Amino acid sequence: MFYSSNRNNILYIILAILVVQSIVRGQFSIVELLLTLPGVLVAITFHEFAHAYAADKLGDDTPRMQGRLNLNPLSHIDPFGIFMLIFAHIGWGKPVQINPRNFDRKFSASAGEAIVAFAGPLMNFILAIAFTIIFYAITTFAGAEFLFSTVGKVIITMLSYTIIVNVGLGVFNLIPLPPLDGSKILKNFLPYNARVWMQEHEYMFYIVFLIIWITDIASLIINPIINAVISGLNFAIGGLFGLFM
Repeated sequence: MFYSSNRNNILYIILAILVVQSIVRGQFSIVELLLTLPGVLVAITFHEFAHAYAADKLGDDTPRMQGRLNLNPLSHIDPFGIFMLIFAHIGWGKPVQINPRNFDRKFSASAGEAIVAFAGPLMNFILAIAFTIIFYAITTFAGAEFLFSTVGKVIITMLSYTIIVNVGLGVFNLIPLPPLDGSKILKNFLPYNARVWMQEHEYMFYIVFLIIWITDIASLIINPIINAVISGLNFAIGGLFGLFM
């Protein structure tokens, strides 16, 4: 997701509250972390790469010059974002910097930004579909001995977490609220004055966003959507593989 580098003490205080809140609620588990981390690295790496790739295809070579057109997690991981993801279940990758003035002339700056922004969540949905196919391929064709072995259980669990993380990241980033990708998409459809107002008050939206997350309002909104998307994937892809049973 896009995230501003202009953080200050107020934001750090709110983020610290999120960490404490997560620990108090017992949401931190070493085992869960180890099983989820590979999926998180894949989701964030491909998400940020998609932003960079889209910008490059639109004519902006800024991501290429900054070494973002690769699938090396080290190029895309924000250490603080990963820390927050581990302890507070809210995180981000290293923002892909773009220069809209470099976009192909057939795209306006706002349209180009919207395309680049949408590329990240789209990539996560594509990954969710791919890993769901892998999940059902293994559970359908692998023998019972493998599925009930320790290795088999670990692989199936990691695949499940990877699907959930990618769907979650894709849905989450489509929320039309700065600093999320959805706000960049929304701006393309707003009048010029509204876009300027959002940009000038972006810092305020960060605070609102974090407060919404602290109060679990965000979860109440996006969890049903995430569950619906995952159920849809299971119904469609699971039904397809069910033909082989």
